[in-house]
Amino acid sequence: MSTELILKYFPDITEEQLNRFDQLEGLYKDWNSKINVISRKDIDQLYERHVLHSLGIAKVQPFNSGAKILDVGTGGGFPGIPLAILFPETDFCLIDAIGKKIKVVQGVADSLGLKNVKAEHIRANKVKEEFDFIVSRAVTNMPDFVKWVKGRVAKRQKHDLKNGILYLKGGDLSEELSVYETIRLYDLKDYFEEPFFDTKKVVYLPMKYK
Repeated sequence: MSTELILKYFPDITEEQLNRFDQLEGLYKDWNSKINVISRKDIDQLYERHVLHSLGIAKVQPFNSGAKILDVGTGGGFPGIPLAILFPETDFCLIDAIGKKIKVVQGVADSLGLKNVKAEHIRANKVKEEFDFIVSRAVTNMPDFVKWVKGRVAKRQKHDLKNGILYLKGGDLSEELSVYETIRLYDLKDYFEEPFFDTKKVVYLPMKYK
């Protein structure tokens, strides 16, 4: 069972969480046949390349009950949907500028009965709310992303890490990130042993309120 990969690194999840993770493959294969949100070669590696990759953020900073998380450019729902399954007491807002992708996200969330997910067809700079963390998976370069989400970070801190961005990215990031003094990189190979994660990172950038 593909969910064995999730249990390997998150052994304390509940039966309900495991059941929801287990449903993801069938749901995404069904939706992908109608609206292509995951590449054909990746759909067979869904649990490693999409679900577990998304959960890398949870290894860096687990989210607290009542926290609010914004997933920008969520695509088919990554990293937001796996994180919402793992943290049912945390509120997730998943946004994308492409409406048909949000249709998939809403469909998956509804099928799983995820009450902590709101999916919205909107650009990041139009969002009015504030969030503890803004998550994403390599939708653009970091300087542009920072501009998109400026002013979206809440003032009150509820976690060990200061409020800010948790960004999934791979490859050599030294030039792109050189302008940020407070940035911190977490290698996912320190948490997951599969070769896919050898070059993958969580980029953490604390952001000032307003």
